[in-house]
Amino acid sequence: MAEIIQERIEDRLPELEQLERIGLFSHAEIKAIIKKASDLEYRIQRRSLFKEDFINYVQYEINLLELIQRRRTRIGYSFKKDEIENSIVHRVQGVFRRASAKWKDDVQLWLSYIVFCKKWATKAQLSKVFSAMLAIHSNKPALWIMAAKWEMEDRLSSESARQLFLRALRFHPECPKLYQEYFRMELMHAEKLRKEKEEFEKAKMDMGNLDYPEEILKGELARIIYKNSVSIIKGAEFHVSLLSIAQLFDFATDLQKEIYDDLQALHTDDPLTWDYVARRELEMESQPAGEQPATKQARAVEVGRKEERCCAVYEEAVKTLPTGAMWKCYISFCLERFTKKTSSQFLRDRRLERTMTAFRKAHELRLLPEFQYKQWIELLLRQDFLKEALEVAVAGTELFRDSVAMWQMKLQVLIDSKSPDIAGLFEEAFVHLKAQVCLPLWISWAEWSEGAKSQEDTEAIFKKALLAVIGADSVTLKDKYLDWAYRSGGYKKARAVFKSLQERRPFSVDFFRKIIQFEKEQESCKMANLREYYERALREFGSVDSDLWMDYIKEELNLGRPENCGQIYWRAMKMLQGESAEVFVAKHAMHQAGHL
Repeated sequence: MAEIIQERIEDRLPELEQLERIGLFSHAEIKAIIKKASDLEYRIQRRSLFKEDFINYVQYEINLLELIQRRRTRIGYSFKKDEIENSIVHRVQGVFRRASAKWKDDVQLWLSYIVFCKKWATKAQLSKVFSAMLAIHSNKPALWIMAAKWEMEDRLSSESARQLFLRALRFHPECPKLYQEYFRMELMHAEKLRKEKEEFEKAKMDMGNLDYPEEILKGELARIIYKNSVSIIKGAEFHVSLLSIAQLFDFATDLQKEIYDDLQALHTDDPLTWDYVARRELEMESQPAGEQPATKQARAVEVGRKEERCCAVYEEAVKTLPTGAMWKCYISFCLERFTKKTSSQFLRDRRLERTMTAFRKAHELRLLPEFQYKQWIELLLRQDFLKEALEVAVAGTELFRDSVAMWQMKLQVLIDSKSPDIAGLFEEAFVHLKAQVCLPLWISWAEWSEGAKSQEDTEAIFKKALLAVIGADSVTLKDKYLDWAYRSGGYKKARAVFKSLQERRPFSVDFFRKIIQFEKEQESCKMANLREYYERALREFGSVDSDLWMDYIKEELNLGRPENCGQIYWRAMKMLQGESAEVFVAKHAMHQAGHL
């Protein structure tokens, strides 16, 4: 192995001599490079090989290349690249080849190889890397697409890109993304040919043997891909995706019309088709070109007309396809338009009326999902329609009795409308809901009570909640209870609550940190109390939380008895396990160094 390493170091000498001779590196720097290179070579030549060693080798060489580049720029010297950079690039490629042969399943390694070649190698070399990678990872469509895009956009070879897509489709005959990108590539190719032909014609140049078939210029190859793909991949979503791609190319109007007509003919029973057709009305120009409305009011009227046409399509859609999915599309459109900013009061009022009407109709047909009831209630609350919001909330909880979110919405409406029977409704909600999902409601009840009721009432709610909520959920409740106690009754009340809860597991670390912080905020902060809190916290988290031990030591140093710190340190070392102990040692060492 030593001979191999020596040989590889000797292979570097000509480039290193050149670097020193032309003044890019000093003699000392060259010696440092040789030393580092020897270490890196040893690591990738030994019997037990590790991927990280290859990655470190490559990264070092890339850093060296970039440093050479910067120094060339600084001194303005651009010669001898064959002897220096090309030699390094060739060596890095060799390392990448070895690594990718050994860890051939590592896609990230292949991608790193490609990124390197894109920056430093020739296009022919990169093409070979793509071929080698695809031979192993032919089961990944994204890699085929990456290779084809590179052939098309960087090598400007539409034929190579086409061949890659065709090979990819043999492996993945039902992959929508492959068809979409192949379709896009053929349209890009047609557009490129059209521009070339146009430039030749403008310059009145003889096109010689250059051939621009009319079918290809019109996008006939893309049309063939479209026809083949929709016969294999069914569904409006894929159809719409191809139409969206075709619309990016102005010359493909005939193809766009064909795809649009097929969408309406083949997928009438799909809400996505109706949604697309309706939204398309927003893009349609109702005024002749050059006769666009001049004033803000006229523009608002024009937008209003377009939206009316959209809604006319949606109205037809919900009659033809009266499903929850179709109403969802309609209402989503109405909400999108309503939230769109406008200075026109006419448009705002019309959008609100339209949205409300859509919600009401879907509700009457019992086709609203839970999340849209929530959207409806939120909209009504924002508009201060409290009476209707309450009616909708009541209907929502009737339909979705086991939904915590729905009950929360109803309670929010009652709170906003200052109903006298809020406590009764909380009690009613708990009757219908399972105990394990009620935590958000208990918190909402306590928060409402804090602002509306007495301390005794709020504390009674927390106590009832702690009896009903068990397990991990009770952790959040205890934190909230302690926070409330400090806000409402100060430190004395918080300490009393802490005492009442300190044996009722489980806890969060924050529960203890809160009471420690409350103690430290007092004018007469007592170290005895802090010790009590830390000791109680360490009973729960002393084996895993190194920060607690460190903070305890700091408190003793600052407020207590520094002589106790050594004992706390050794207790920590006994209790902390695994990585937590290592972290603690490191933090303690840094803290001590800071005090020296």
